[in-house]
Amino acid sequence: MDNLTVAVLGTGIMGEPIARNLLRAGIGVRAWNRTRAKAEPLAADGAIVCDEPAEAAAGADVVVTMLHDGDSVEEVMAGVLPAMEEGAVWAQMSTVGAEAADRFAEMARKREVLFLDCPVLGTRKPAEDGALVVLASGPRDERVEKIFDVIGSRTQWVGDGTEASRLKLVVNGWVLTLTAGVGEAIALAEVFGLDPRFFLEAIEGGLLDVPYARIKSDAVLKRELTPSFKAVTAAKDAALVASAGRAAGATPRIAEAVCDQLHRTVELGHGDEDMAAVYFAARQA
Repeated sequence: MDNLTVAVLGTGIMGEPIARNLLRAGIGVRAWNRTRAKAEPLAADGAIVCDEPAEAAAGADVVVTMLHDGDSVEEVMAGVLPAMEEGAVWAQMSTVGAEAADRFAEMARKREVLFLDCPVLGTRKPAEDGALVVLASGPRDERVEKIFDVIGSRTQWVGDGTEASRLKLVVNGWVLTLTAGVGEAIALAEVFGLDPRFFLEAIEGGLLDVPYARIKSDAVLKRELTPSFKAVTAAKDAALVASAGRAAGATPRIAEAVCDQLHRTVELGHGDEDMAAVYFAARQA
């Protein structure tokens, strides 16, 4: 792809498959992760694994950040922005919330770096399949759109600023509410002395039937909670939804309740399991 080189900063659950798909598409990848061992497997596919994020960014056409939270992104990019090539683009794909996205856009503006706010929808499996949905706002750039075409099934452009991060909060609020609702439905069925599968049978084929609910219910009932999206990360995102909603003038009480349940999930020792483990917060007194 015209010798395009991308620095992928953060090669965890999402960043690693994103980097691998870029490599398979013939795009050069310079990878960095705080724990180097998580980036090392990409070397077998042709990635250059770097010890420092600024080293990865040097010479890259596009710098992708896929890190845990806004604080992590800010800490890393404070050292990376001065190392970026003239004309390079910062594609910020992490879920960081509205306030942080605005702050990053300003950081990029001061450095005269093109900034795209482009969080993604999807978990590990869609990332592996190159089937993420990219929410994008900011100036359109051909190089970044090539990346979007590789990692995603479609791109939704939503504005010229940081509107994409706000839309991500809207979608995450819905997903987290649905996940917590599924966990609570199973917990209620159990404490009422019912087989929780009766819940799934009751909604089967009707307007209330949601494929996502079946996926998460199955994970809980089988206790197969290998994370496609960790509960601790979901708790972080729920807090972002609630705080941004409050700051904008809404009353997001459902988001706040979901946030409380997810934090309780982490306290119960399920933070590194899939977010469907929110069931345990509803099940345990």
